Amino acid sequence: MTEVTFFVSGLNPIVRIVVVGVSMYVALVLFLRITGSRTLSSMNAFDFIVTVAIGSVFGRALTAKDVALSEAIVAFGLLLALQYVVTWLQIRWPFFRRVVTNPPALLYFRGEFVKGAMRQQRVAKSEIHAALRKKNFGSLDDVEAVVLESSGEISVIGSVEDESSFGEQLEEQLWK
Repeated sequence: MTEVTFFVSGLNPIVRIVVVGVSMYVALVLFLRITGSRTLSSMNAFDFIVTVAIGSVFGRALTAKDVALSEAIVAFGLLLALQYVVTWLQIRWPFFRRVVTNPPALLYFRGEFVKGAMRQQRVAKSEIHAALRKKNFGSLDDVEAVVLESSGEISVIGSVEDESSFGEQLEEQLWK
């Protein structure tokens, strides 16, 4: 049977956590600087997965005695390289972008809620009203469109001067 430690099991485990923690932190900062700002931008589903996985690698490397520092750093590098490759593919091939990320969804347009899109995206009217308030819009009367972006953020587009071509321009933007 293994011995249970409640408070301190010696100096070696604490020193290991400090050394590994500082080393992992430095490695992560260096990797993030190399991969650029895109790694830290608004997250789509794949970015979220990479972020959670990086946190998992970091936590495991700090607390598991059987994970070597070099293994954890290679895991960081692999996750960030995969994220870089996926974003590179998204930029070059629109088909790949549609596979990895959700397209923007029009939730409200010219006085009408787009109920099918709201249901599909699981967005309630109260969330749209909250987004309006955050963007300093008093009511839907001041709004031309509301869009759920790929990142999950809700964009609010105020009333426009030239209404004739706005709908076409918006539709074109949503499907780029």
